[in-house]
Parts: sequence; C-alpha cells; structure tokens
Amino acid sequence: MNQSTSFIHPADRIASFKPYFFAALGQKINTLKLKGMDVIRIDMGSPDLPPASFIIETLQKSAQRADAHGYTANGGTPAFRQAIAAYYKTRFDVDLDVKSEVLALIGSKEGLFNLSEVLINPGDVSLVPDPGYPVYSASGIIAGGEIYYMPLLQENGFLPDLNSIPQEIADRAKILWINYPNNPTGAVASLEFLSRAVDFGRKHQIVIAHDAPYTDVCFDGYIAPSILQVPGAKDVAIEFNSLSKTYNMAGWRLGMAVGNSQVISYLNTYKSQMDSSHFLPVLEAGVAALNGDQTWLVERNLIYKQRRDIVVQALKSAGFVVEPPPAAIYVWAGLPAGISDSIKFCDQLLEDTGVSMTPGIVYGEHGEGFIRISLGTATHRIQEAMDRLVHWNFHM
Repeated sequence: MNQSTSFIHPADRIASFKPYFFAALGQKINTLKLKGMDVIRIDMGSPDLPPASFIIETLQKSAQRADAHGYTANGGTPAFRQAIAAYYKTRFDVDLDVKSEVLALIGSKEGLFNLSEVLINPGDVSLVPDPGYPVYSASGIIAGGEIYYMPLLQENGFLPDLNSIPQEIADRAKILWINYPNNPTGAVASLEFLSRAVDFGRKHQIVIAHDAPYTDVCFDGYIAPSILQVPGAKDVAIEFNSLSKTYNMAGWRLGMAVGNSQVISYLNTYKSQMDSSHFLPVLEAGVAALNGDQTWLVERNLIYKQRRDIVVQALKSAGFVVEPPPAAIYVWAGLPAGISDSIKFCDQLLEDTGVSMTPGIVYGEHGEGFIRISLGTATHRIQEAMDRLVHWNFHM
C-alpha cells in the first residue's frame, strides 16, 4: 500500500458494505463478453423500451431553449409537482396538497435511501421485507439503525405477517417498508392489506413507507392500488413512485415522494443540503409524461405480458415452480427439485449458456431457493434465453 494513503479508512457505517451485486455481476459479464460469449441479460430491472415519442420531443424542445439550463426549484418545479398531484387524482382519486404533500426526487431510489437518513437514529428499528429491495436495509444500517426482517413467504402470498412482529420490536420501529406490486416476487397487495398496514402504523406510531414504482405495469385486467387510497393513510404513510417503470424513463432519474406532510418536509430539508434538484427539460418531459396520453402504456404492458408468458412456460418445462405474476416486470421462480443454491445455479447457468439471471439470495435470506428474471429485455432475446435454459443440461 502507498504509505501516503495508508491512513485513509472508510467510515464505520460503510466499512462492511460490499459493492452492489449488479456492479460485480457486470464485471463478470464483461469478462465473458471479451472471451466471445454472447450474454443475454435478464437480471436487471431496466426497461429496454423507450418512452413515448411525445415525451422525448418535449425534452428535445426544452433543451433547445436558452433559459432551460440553470438551477431549478428544490424538490421539483411547481409544474412538475402539480403534474404529480394531477396523476394521483386521475389514477387513484387521491387528493394531494402540491406544496406540502408532493416532492420530486432524482429517481425514487434517492428518496428510499434518504427516508432512513431523516427518520432513523442509532438503535431505531426498520421493518424490512425479506426478500426485498436491498436499499431498504442498507439505508437503515448506514443510518445506524437495526433491521428486523419480515419473511415474505409464498404460502402467505409474499405478504408480511404483521401480527407476528414482536411487541418489543414494534415499539422501537420507526419505518415499516412495503412494496407492491413487489420486487422481486411480482406479488400484489389488496387495499385491505394496505389498510391493515396503515392501522399497524397508527397503532405503533410507525411511518409506513410504500415503494410503488410498478403500479402501472399490470396484466390480465389487474389494477394496482395506492396506499393513499386508504382513508387516513396520510397520517402515517408516505409513498414513493417513479417514472422509471411507468414511462420507461429509468435513466432519466425522475421520481416522487407523496403523502405525510411532515415526512415530506424532512425529505425536502435533507435534499436541500445534498442536491440541486433536476435538469429543467427532464422535469418538463416528466410533466408531459404524467399529463399526456396514457393509452400507449396498454400496448407496452401487452409486450411485457407476452414476455412474461414466454418465461413462465419455459420455466415450468424446465422444472421450476412458478406462477405468472399479475404485475411488475419480474418473474420469481422456485429452483427445480434438488437444487437449492441460487448463486451457484446462476453462476453455472451464466458460464455454460451466457444467460444471466439474478439469484434470489441477493434479496435476502428468504430469497434463497428462488431466481428472479427481468422482463426488460427484447422479446426475441428473452425467447432465446429461455431456449438456452430449457436445453441446458444441469450438472450441479
């Protein structure tokens, strides 16, 4: 080690963290590609399809203006906040106060992480689903909190059993994380369950954080609810949403937090110290997306449904335990009989066939024994990936 930098050590709160799984996976895939392997990635949840043309055109026209390149209002322009409120009214019949209950985010992941920063003190508890999106637990740990994992079991529809949370844990908890339609399982939650979550939060004085970026990616007539449709939800709940999956704008990094005004104010104050809001043309394109014609999403969802059905049929023929998810862009499947190690399975599959899927253990202890497949890859490539899988000779 260079002696001039030997004194540099990470802060304790991040010293134990490893690189994000997909960053390490990307390096391995690049190595295989350099060796000439044709790799099909069905691991990351990044939409491959573009936004509607009118959204892109709005960005282009806005970026041509000489006055569109300065700083914008912290937490989003009034027009973008108003568009969020209008979307929630049209889509969910939920009324939001634009000034106090709506906040623009640089992608919803930013808001998810920051929520722990503004609510969790050392020793506080975050109630985190397992399997679940890793940022829920990572943000709580970095904030100095403790994590209590709530198993999401197949026999319970991948919903947490709130009644099984010990009283002592509930009394110390500050945040209950829920996410429906769910990543990674594709499970959905009814308004009745969301109502029970709100009641739980009110009883134990816990903020209910509902991560809801997949509410507009639904199949077979299913319509996903918002937790804010529950009467009185804004007393305890905040909902994170995003244009990433709804409008195929993942790289644009445009999201929102809505709900409890006190939590919104904390997030707004925190953001004012750490970022300088967003590029105006992106915000104006977001307004166009939220306010514009929504019918194009129907055809987009039919494409995802076609991909879902290709994946489910192939997985069943290969011996996986799987049901078609009613929403989101993932298929969550139990490994074939006799195979239990999801990392070994996915590593071997990648090395032998060039197909990259995500091991379930990445999402928590209760994700072991499962794999997750993303539908955000071109249909013909998903078909080829499934053909490779079906014809692969397991030898683990």
